[in-house]
Amino acid sequence: MPEAALPRRQLLRLGGGVAAGAALLGGCAAEPQSEDAASAGGISPAAAIRRYHSRPGLHPAVAEIGTNTGHAEPGVILLDSHAGAGQQGPMILDNAGELVWFKPLSSGQTPKLRAMNVRVQHYQGEPVLTWWQGSVVNAHGEGHYVLANSRYQQIATVQAHGALSGDLHEFLLTPAGTALFTCYGTATADLRSIGGTAHHPYFYGVVQEIDVATGQLVFSWRSDKHVAFSSSYSRISTDTSRPWDQFHINSINLAPDGNLIISSRNTWTVYKVNRRTGAVMWRLGGKHSSFTLGPRARFAWQHHVTQHADGTFTIFDNEAGDYKAGTSSRGLVLHVNEKTRHASFVRQFNPPVPILTSALGSVQELPGGHVLVGWGEHPYFTEYKRDGSVVFSGHLKGKGTFDYRAFKSAWTGRPSGLPAMAVTRSGSGMTVYASWNGDTRVRHWKVLAGSAAGNLSVVGQARRRGFETHITVARHAAYVAAAGYDSAGHELGRSAVHHT
Repeated sequence: MPEAALPRRQLLRLGGGVAAGAALLGGCAAEPQSEDAASAGGISPAAAIRRYHSRPGLHPAVAEIGTNTGHAEPGVILLDSHAGAGQQGPMILDNAGELVWFKPLSSGQTPKLRAMNVRVQHYQGEPVLTWWQGSVVNAHGEGHYVLANSRYQQIATVQAHGALSGDLHEFLLTPAGTALFTCYGTATADLRSIGGTAHHPYFYGVVQEIDVATGQLVFSWRSDKHVAFSSSYSRISTDTSRPWDQFHINSINLAPDGNLIISSRNTWTVYKVNRRTGAVMWRLGGKHSSFTLGPRARFAWQHHVTQHADGTFTIFDNEAGDYKAGTSSRGLVLHVNEKTRHASFVRQFNPPVPILTSALGSVQELPGGHVLVGWGEHPYFTEYKRDGSVVFSGHLKGKGTFDYRAFKSAWTGRPSGLPAMAVTRSGSGMTVYASWNGDTRVRHWKVLAGSAAGNLSVVGQARRRGFETHITVARHAAYVAAAGYDSAGHELGRSAVHHT
């Protein structure tokens, strides 16, 4: 993540305390609504943030869709919205770019709390939402990890062992009920031979594996015990006010044989590590590669490396970091033959607009064969066919907005709270605004109204349109509620009754 460009001074401004997640993450209860707040609905053009009549407390970044051929794979898009002038927090969008769920953690230019690496994973046989939550310090994270169920209720948290903090770059649940994640530690060494000082402070990368249910440490690995300082492409300075980031661990994945695939941004290298002994089994890329690299197979300052069962690797090839190594970032697919020790170029996915990003990024193979690329500090997300043609593309708007990774997954949201509703009067009629933060099942809304709270009848209805649906009703009523229905006509939830 945030390496050289989120500018380092910006990264340092992101620091702040780590707060524990609330038990209910959806925040779905109906909220009181004033006329002033209701009239402010829609998009705020200056700030490029979204505002809603029924949920005035939500101010996520606006997602603008550039390409939508209608052939994108099904699923929801998971992002971590960092809006320069709006709120930061985990976000879910649908295939039209409309908001499905947003949990605001902080707002403004100097937020204290961030969420990154939002994704759908499985824990104890059930789909869960997971994300890192904490503060960004010196281009890495200091925080913990949250697991939430389909009702957006926190079911577990994971903390790092020892004096370390959970880092933002990776959090991976395994079929064994453990979690693999990254940490950053500091130490000193005599680095005069490579331009440093006799007692030079540096960051090292750590992999920890924790049993989620018990919190027991299962495995630990430390980069400086296995990787030479001279392997780094990161420039070292005699200024020791900030530790040198020699390794910069930024992804962990499981190899098909159960060992670990670890990405080091600053050595331009992917390491296969024995999950039992911690020994480095091979190195792909960088100064000491175990493999020869074919034409177009070199990568630099990379993120999000994943090995697949067919021998291919997907890599977000940044090509920029402490300095530029190339002219454009790309989603890269390599075939890696572990027997012949040769890596060959398979295909690449080019950005929808000129992008050279020195921070963040992801590449995800989707179940139907498409590929989703998240472009990191340039907050674009693009879905491609295998031939490289774009079927869907969008981006988060607003100055200072970025996104660490973009994922797409199947997800059914069943919020535990109530739908939210707002009402505005117009002459003898009224307009009702209905939403349900996190719901994926409602297909249409009905307005129920009457002269008494206990005596309501249906006076209007409309198909669901995006996050918030408005329904125009010809006459005003003293008491109003909104109810959401699924495609079979079953009522799924009803807002609190509003006295207008």
